[in-house]
Amino acid sequence: MRQSCCDTRSQSVRQRHKAILLSPDLEWRHLLNGYHASLLQLTYIRTLVLFVHSGALIFALFILHLNLDAWLLGSVLAALLLLNLMTFARLHSPLPVTDWELFSQVCADMVLYGCLLYQSGGATNPFIFTLLVPLLITAATLPKRFTLLMALMVVALYSILLRHFQPLIVPGDSHQHRLLNLFDLHIIGMWVNFLFTVLLVTWFISRMQRSLETQARALQQERERHIQDQQLLSLATMAAGTAHELGTPLATMQVTLKEMTLDYPNEPDLQDDIALLQEQVQLCSQRLRQLSLKVRDEPDRAAPIAPDQLLNSVIEEWTLMRPGISYTLTLATPDQARIDDSTALRQALLNLLNNAADACPEHINIRLFSPTPDQAQLHIRDRGPGLPLEQADQLGKPFVTTKGRGLGIGLFLTTSTLARHQGEVRLYNHPEGGTLTEVSLPLLPPVTPFHAKESPHVQATADR
Repeated sequence: MRQSCCDTRSQSVRQRHKAILLSPDLEWRHLLNGYHASLLQLTYIRTLVLFVHSGALIFALFILHLNLDAWLLGSVLAALLLLNLMTFARLHSPLPVTDWELFSQVCADMVLYGCLLYQSGGATNPFIFTLLVPLLITAATLPKRFTLLMALMVVALYSILLRHFQPLIVPGDSHQHRLLNLFDLHIIGMWVNFLFTVLLVTWFISRMQRSLETQARALQQERERHIQDQQLLSLATMAAGTAHELGTPLATMQVTLKEMTLDYPNEPDLQDDIALLQEQVQLCSQRLRQLSLKVRDEPDRAAPIAPDQLLNSVIEEWTLMRPGISYTLTLATPDQARIDDSTALRQALLNLLNNAADACPEHINIRLFSPTPDQAQLHIRDRGPGLPLEQADQLGKPFVTTKGRGLGIGLFLTTSTLARHQGEVRLYNHPEGGTLTEVSLPLLPPVTPFHAKESPHVQATADR
């Protein structure tokens, strides 16, 4: 056994640089596929803007006969078209699209839109609100820090175009000059309106995006909880049926063993084996009866208990089941700390201790402490082979086991039980080999004793 532990430990030491967090309820999801879809939508929007600006340029040149630099504006539109074609080609690459790449694409659009507006009247151009398109895309697809940065850039660009641009109309006489002064007031009002729109869009879409993300996470968690409840219900149904069916063969075994005891009274070795079998059959029968009684009579949660007292009770039962294990226990929780107690919680902790003993029954480190005033943490460190990386995503699901034996439901039941107690379990591959199991459970808020103030009459009576 010791040689086996050493061999498995040497294997895990070779993986010390690959230690990662393995959690059954892992919440982390990659967003690169979403950015790929957002970049594709950006190319569609860019194509629409190209058609609109091209049509507006043709209308301004040939219908309104405005004095515009057609070659320069056409060059900017050609650059926008080239960027769009390059983006289409990039979308066929297997490389993932990052948030910074998407943001750089939106910034390129903003710069090209600014070049178009500079050559066509600046802030006086009725298409000035095209600058809102990059802001809307950023607010709808990227994190808040990108939205704030884009909002500052858009406002700065609008402010530059307010005074620096190629005018659409060249001023002439004094009457036209007065009209242009009034038009300047209108342009300033447009700038204020644009600034207000930018602030409103940034605030509203950012809040809407956070709300949608929160709802999506809540729906995903509810869906996973529903699936887990269905699995638990199926497992409970199978367990109830199996417990009922086991009653008959256990009764038959008890009768048969009793008859064998009477038939072979003069064979002590056989009598010892029969006694051992009778003890095991009796233990199975007791477990089935306890299961029925606990489900029928016992409440879901008992009175609050100190975490160290709960753990000591579980370890006492654990050592009776596994007398050959060696472990070290460290308790560092406050004296006033209390935690919800239940039979299911005790069984969940017992499952985790058994998993550690199955991995390697020697030198198991158990540590219970309180990292924060409202939380208790239990660390169980074994020296076994560690967790297989290929099964990391499957751990905690029913009928998935890392051992050569077992049904693969222990960790699933443990995870479900801890979730009902607002707790969680995380599994790590320890850098020095073996597995570190981390259990987090909430501590109950301290109960402040209420001392009723005695009336003077009661106090006087007590003195007498």
